[in-house]
Order: sequence, then structure tokens, then C-alpha cells
Amino acid sequence: MSKRRAFLMDMDKCIGCRSCAMACKNFNQLEPDMVWRQVYPLDESIYPHHDRAFLSLACNHCEHPACMDACPTSSYEKRPDGVVVHHKETCIGCTNCIRSCPYGAPRFNKAEKHAEKCSMCHERLDAGLLPACVQGCPTGALELVDLEQFDDTNAVQNPAGYPAMPRLNPSTRFILPRMPRQVRG
Repeated sequence: MSKRRAFLMDMDKCIGCRSCAMACKNFNQLEPDMVWRQVYPLDESIYPHHDRAFLSLACNHCEHPACMDACPTSSYEKRPDGVVVHHKETCIGCTNCIRSCPYGAPRFNKAEKHAEKCSMCHERLDAGLLPACVQGCPTGALELVDLEQFDDTNAVQNPAGYPAMPRLNPSTRFILPRMPRQVRG
């Protein structure tokens, strides 16, 4: 049976602690100024409440990745499970992938002069473990799902403010934050 691995971001559970981003940075031993996963507060125009809502984003591991199409050295590989891996050892640092990704996933490593991005911790997946970001989330706001078997009707592909790119078909799914409950005394 085929798999298409994806991140599921539950904005209703995320507290904005950035544990996912730090777990990614630590596991991948990233340079101090390099980040592959970021946590953003939702803009008030999208979620206009005093309670905060957050969005944790990394590579979307698109079905048709723009980064892979733009790379002149074939430094990107799409695995059978849907994970898009970048091989930095063959990267020439041309930044085509960075310019082509509408989600800003590939980043330029100035120290090593090549692009790099989230690989969904494919080494951990191959060992039967969860990606570091998923394992590091203390509230369960970030999960790993298989889109071939995923059927949560509450999940959306393109939340408000997120670029809709049907041609790329990003795999990340989101559960939107609920409206705050009114407490009456």
C-alpha cells in the first residue's frame, strides 16, 4: 500500500512554544541563523481574538515540488512515501529552488554555500521514529499522517492567508483554531 506522509498542524492545540522548531534545529544540527521550521502567530485579520493562535510551518513535501523542478543538479529526491529530500552534497547553491518555492521552505546556508530544507527527518522515519518536530511537540499540535488514509473532515489544505497552490498540491494539512468560548459569570 502506498503512503503519502504529511504534517498535520492543529492550530487549536498549538500554544506557540516553538518546541517543534527547536527540536528540528537540534536534531539537524543547524547553523545558528538557519531554521527549517518556524512558528508564526496568526495575524489579527485572520484570527481577531485576544486568545492567540499559531501556525507551525516547514516544508510541505508537495506532490509536485517546485524546488525539485527548478534544481539543475537533481539535488532533490521525492521518495515513494512522499517525502521530498534535498541532497546538499550535490547542491551548487544556485538558489533556483529557493526562488521557486512559494512557501519559502528551502533556505540558503551562507556558511556552507548551499540550499537546505526540512526532510521530514527521513532518517528517523526509516528507523520507525517520528520526525523530531512531531516528537518535540508537548501538546500534540503537530502530527504525522498518511494522506492515503487520512479522512479528518475538519482539516483543510489552505487556511486563510496561506498560498493556495493546487498545481503543487502541498501535503501539509491544518485544523483551524476554534473561536474562543465566552465565559459568563
